[in-house]
Amino acid sequence: MGERKAKLMPIDPVWSRVCDEAEDAIRADPLLGGMIHSSLLHHATMEQALAYRFSFKLASPEMGEQILREIADQAYKDDPALAAAARADLMAVVDRDPACHRYLQPILFFKGYQAVQAYRVGHWLWQQGRIDLAYFVQMRVSEAFGVDIHPGARIGRGLMIDHAHSIVIGETAVVGDDVSMLHSVTLGGTGKEDGDRHPKIGDGVLIGAGAKVLGNIHVGSSSRIAAGSVVLHDVPRCVTVAGVPARMVGEAGCSNPALTMDQVLPE
Repeated sequence: MGERKAKLMPIDPVWSRVCDEAEDAIRADPLLGGMIHSSLLHHATMEQALAYRFSFKLASPEMGEQILREIADQAYKDDPALAAAARADLMAVVDRDPACHRYLQPILFFKGYQAVQAYRVGHWLWQQGRIDLAYFVQMRVSEAFGVDIHPGARIGRGLMIDHAHSIVIGETAVVGDDVSMLHSVTLGGTGKEDGDRHPKIGDGVLIGAGAKVLGNIHVGSSSRIAAGSVVLHDVPRCVTVAGVPARMVGEAGCSNPALTMDQVLPE
């Protein structure tokens, strides 16, 4: 029976680590037992746990947990890329956030991680043509987490949003792989123009707190945008921009600033 179960349920090192940490957390503080069991240990896979968290956090009198759980379960079943992105996002938080010491923390406690996973389900709905339901998910993510990501935006894997307060990402924005951003970042438009109107962020970009990147512009891979900057024009690869309006102030300082999280400006 054990061998048959192993064949049906492949080993998942990330999920196994989460479950081991969950059991340790309960031993350390039994008062967390109910919450940790319902959120993590009750589920056989990470996908099931994420679907539960999605439904639990976004449920409201307008739409209950059961319907939202069915939506998320179907999304993870139909699109394996969602699970791959969830794992990459989890590892991004563990690797880059010095306040994250365990794999279970983002799933249970970090609203940036939870908001991004909910956005990914909303984006799946958008791609399925279920537009109004995708907008509902966007509304609830904004209400629950203070993160407003349009379901039409395209976001790569390995995204880390630290603190995740007052994040805005517009409909035609594109965010590459392994991007890091801090709170109060806006990837927005510049007015009432229609069509392709939002920024395109390359791979490995670091966007500092309070930065505003506006318009259909391109930010090159491995660049840094300093905190509080307002970016209105294209940014080359591997540079640092700062100011209002932003201008180039130096090189990025490394090949992947989103991973190092180094926000110190050059002298």
